[in-house]
Amino acid sequence: MGIGRAPGHHGELLQGVFWDTLGEPRRGLVTLPISGSGTCAEFRPDLGTAPDALTVVPADRAKARRAAVLTLDLLGSALDTPVCGGLLRLTGDLPVGLGMGSSTSDIIAAVRAVADAFGVRMPASTVAALAVRAEQASDPLMLDDRPLLFAQREGRVLEVLGNALPPMVLLGCLTGAGRPVDTLRLPTVDTSWVEAYERLRRRLRRAVRTADLALLGAVSTESARLNQHLLPKEELPVLTEVARSSSAVGIQVAHSGNVAGVLFDPAAADLPHRLERCRTALARAGIAVTRVFHTSAARSRKDTPVVRPRR
Repeated sequence: MGIGRAPGHHGELLQGVFWDTLGEPRRGLVTLPISGSGTCAEFRPDLGTAPDALTVVPADRAKARRAAVLTLDLLGSALDTPVCGGLLRLTGDLPVGLGMGSSTSDIIAAVRAVADAFGVRMPASTVAALAVRAEQASDPLMLDDRPLLFAQREGRVLEVLGNALPPMVLLGCLTGAGRPVDTLRLPTVDTSWVEAYERLRRRLRRAVRTADLALLGAVSTESARLNQHLLPKEELPVLTEVARSSSAVGIQVAHSGNVAGVLFDPAAADLPHRLERCRTALARAGIAVTRVFHTSAARSRKDTPVVRPRR
C-alpha cells in the first residue's frame, strides 16, 4: 500500500497576470498556506489488473483518479516491474469548490500515494506537471511554503518572493453563502492588466523581504479588489470596512472561490479584542465566520529523484 499527503490553502494573497523571464505575460498566483488541513490518500494495488482499472473513493473525485492513472502511465515507462490498477481512497477536511485547493490537494496526495506504492518519490516538478495535466490548472501545494509566484496553468514557479511570509493571524469567513465555484468556467484576467499586477508583485516582494505585514495586507486587499471583475463578491465592501474598523492589516480572498479572510498582526497587544470585534461585525453583516488560522512557518521538503522514463 502507498500513502500520500498534501496540504490545502486559504485562497490567495495575489492573483493576476505577470511578466515571465522572457517578457511574456503569464497568469500566476501567490497562495496563502495554512497548516493542519489537507488530503490523505491510500493506494492499494490490485496485482495483475490494467493500470486504468482503478477505483477511487469517494467516486466523484475524477481529477484525482485521472492523476493516479497518469502517474501509473509514467511509472510504467520508468520501472522494470509492471504497474497495475487498484483502489485509491481519499480522506480529508478541505471543502470542495470554495477555493482552498481541495482538488489540487486530492491530486497531489493521489500521485504521491501511487508512487509510494511502487517505492518511488516524485520530485515536485513532476508532480506539478501531472497535476496540470489532470486538472488544467494547479496550486503550488507540491512545493514548500515559501511565498511563490506560481504559473498555475503551466505548473512552474515564476518567482520565489522570499524565504517566508511574515507571521499572520487570519479570521476566515465565507462569501457567496459558501457556494462552490466551477473554476474552469471563470473568465481569465486580461493581459492588458499586467502592469497593474506587476506593481503589486513588486510591493509584495518588498513586503515579504522586509516582513512588512501592513504592506502585505495592502497588496492582498488590492488584489481582492481587482478580482471583482472576474469573480465579484458583493460582501467585499463590508469586509474591507470591517477590517478597517477592527484594526486589521487587510483582507484576502480566494480569487476562484468563496472563502475569504481578515488579516491581523499576531504581535498586536489587543489581538483577542480585535478578533472578537471583527467576528461580531461579520456576523452582524450576515457573513459566516469559519475559524481562526495561524500561518505556518516555511518548511522545506527535499525531493528525491524519480526514476526517469526510458528514452
